[in-house]
Amino acid sequence: MATKENDQIIKENNCETKMGLPCVIEAFTAIFKTGSISNKCCSELVVLGKVCHSALVKRTLENPLFKDLNPVIIIAKSIEIWNNCLALIDSPSPSA
Repeated sequence: MATKENDQIIKENNCETKMGLPCVIEAFTAIFKTGSISNKCCSELVVLGKVCHSALVKRTLENPLFKDLNPVIIIAKSIEIWNNCLALIDSPSPSA
């Protein structure tokens, strides 16, 4: 089953320990509700890595509490946030 797969990925990669709680909440809200993600949390998300990010989103979607959400929309939002964060982190900072 997919749940076991995601749990295993999350456990093997220590996904749940790589982001601080404020950024976890911010990323979760941006993906599953509405809102944006700060530069600081984008950095944490990129450090978390795409494998962890995807597994955590998929595992959340498997939770009965979120059964009314459209997985296609949520996955699309999670990819969009990931790509935006990656672009933000990869782009050079403007010099002061």
